[in-house]
Amino acid sequence: MVRTTPHDRPLTEARPLYWRIATQLLGELRDGTIPPGERLPAERQLAGHFGVSRETVRQALEVLRHSGLVTTDRRGSHATLSGPPVETPSTLAFPVGARSTAPGAVDRATVTWEAPPPEHAEALGLAPHRPTLVHRYESAGADGQGRRTAVTSFSAVALAEVAELARCRDRADGTGSAQLRRAYDWMRQAGLALHHRDTITRLPAASSVRVTRRVHDQYARPLEITDLVMDAQQDALVYEFTLPAAV
Repeated sequence: MVRTTPHDRPLTEARPLYWRIATQLLGELRDGTIPPGERLPAERQLAGHFGVSRETVRQALEVLRHSGLVTTDRRGSHATLSGPPVETPSTLAFPVGARSTAPGAVDRATVTWEAPPPEHAEALGLAPHRPTLVHRYESAGADGQGRRTAVTSFSAVALAEVAELARCRDRADGTGSAQLRRAYDWMRQAGLALHHRDTITRLPAASSVRVTRRVHDQYARPLEITDLVMDAQQDALVYEFTLPAAV
């Protein structure tokens, strides 16, 4: 008997819901939204993404497992389509622009639970005045030069999916030091692929630039937004890149 996959089955043939979800998920595997070897999002995330029950997701994954397109081990389900293996990228320091503290330099970071700046709330899809985790970073050389300040707001998705970030709420009083340098690692380990888009613009009448970083996951859900102001002499530019989720 010839085994068929969701991709092979005729579109005119009536298909159950789980088969249609398997077909949609297969499309995301094939177009590289979920790279080969990468861990798939949890069943709960997939159910929310496709707007179906977790049982439907389980049935869809079972179809893909029988087709050899997905495999499951103790770490979860993984895409197995042919393609280049997912490399482990270099760790990115959080927040954007963070640097090692030089002797005598000021380097301080705190977190608060408060309503983010209005432009952050809009970018993250938060209702006006709804509180979230807000991270503030400040750094300057011993001579006061090279000052950098950054404000980061996290989305409800980030706090729901990344346990380490959610735990920060308990100590988000703005008084103690709060180092979240591994925030991007935590996101990847939670199964989130990270798409960064950094916009760098020169501030008028100042020798500084503003860097605005927006981070989304593999489903285009916003995770965080950071505004960094730093001394620089650069023209405006935009660049973006994607980090796969940890496997």
